[in-house]
Amino acid sequence: MKPTVYLVLFFFVQAVLGNNTCLADGDDDKMKLRDLWATGSKETISFLGGIYEHSEWVAETLVKQQSGDADEITTVSGLAAAMKAIVDNATEKQKLDLLKAHPDLAQKVEKLSELTADSQEEQSKAGLQSMTAEELAKFTELNTQYKKKFQIPFILAVRHSTKFTVLSALEGRLSNPKEAEIVTALQQVHKIAWMRILAKLESDEPSGFLTCHVLDTANGCPAAKMRISLTRLSPPETAGLVANFMTNDDGRLEGGPALKGSNFTVGTYEWVFYTGDYFASKGTQVAGTPFLDEVPLRFGIDNPDDHYHVPLLVSPWSYSTYRGS
Repeated sequence: MKPTVYLVLFFFVQAVLGNNTCLADGDDDKMKLRDLWATGSKETISFLGGIYEHSEWVAETLVKQQSGDADEITTVSGLAAAMKAIVDNATEKQKLDLLKAHPDLAQKVEKLSELTADSQEEQSKAGLQSMTAEELAKFTELNTQYKKKFQIPFILAVRHSTKFTVLSALEGRLSNPKEAEIVTALQQVHKIAWMRILAKLESDEPSGFLTCHVLDTANGCPAAKMRISLTRLSPPETAGLVANFMTNDDGRLEGGPALKGSNFTVGTYEWVFYTGDYFASKGTQVAGTPFLDEVPLRFGIDNPDDHYHVPLLVSPWSYSTYRGS
């Protein structure tokens, strides 16, 4: 039997709040920002202290800024931007200390208790604990080279990633100049912070929404009367069919956005466009077995404050998409 090697990998989900029960009704609840600011400064700092690993000074600076500002931050994207600005404007020593505060990916499971509460829970949800002996040897060699060259731990936000992503990123970033890698590592730290904010907080008034537009490139017109379905794939507790839709004469969804308000949540989604039925209704020539019949399009929503527009340009033989606005 091949040995199973356990590898501590950094994965970013909801923090463990310890004894700060006054800040949330339950482990699965997210706090509104207005409720966060209504707590005392000490409680707010404690709640936000783990957003940046072992760097409570970021939360302390934010609270000081907020206490002198009449306009409170009301969105999670605004909070993330404010905390990011504090780090970006910090001294070089503070930035390096922040990077060095992150655990080495090569720590063994038996040392898990030494990590922060955030890191412990993130690790437990990673699903990347096992590597083959060959993969471990490669990782160990690359990780050693990385630490020797940059004098910081390798940091990667690995949500929705695999061990292959980790190995590829580590190998690719080894060629960076030291100054460029410091910037890249800080970008990953900001990404980690964003994931942690999303796990703990929500905007006072969700403003994001999802729209769609289908263009028929074979006939040079909007794809009117095309049937579309939207399914939420993750998180698993809310997965399932969202709704079925029909496009209007302009190729857009009848009734407005597919998702908005409290229904517009971070996660993975999938459109299915029933293009075979549509082109049959148009009398467009297609193969006996359609090359494109049902077109699935999987995409992620990462910011509950943004507008996500997902258009489809389609013919019986090809399609393309992008994130629009």
